[in-house]
Amino acid sequence: MADNDIIANIDELIAEEHRLRSRAHSDGLDDTERERMRQLEEHLDQCWDLLRQRRARREFGEDPAAAQARPVREVESYQQ
Repeated sequence: MADNDIIANIDELIAEEHRLRSRAHSDGLDDTERERMRQLEEHLDQCWDLLRQRRARREFGEDPAAAQARPVREVESYQQ
């Protein structure tokens, strides 16, 4: 997966997240939508982490294609 593909995926996830957040403010979310929001947040964290890995590998002369998505538990436990 190329950086542009990851960025396109991030853009799609963000658009869906914005739609759900908009609904949350107006009508509220049901359990299914809240679960989807949680999944979106986790998947976005994974995508951003993968993109950072690829950029770091490229910066240090390594193969960006060797970067792999890390488990949700790992990326969710990072300190901001």
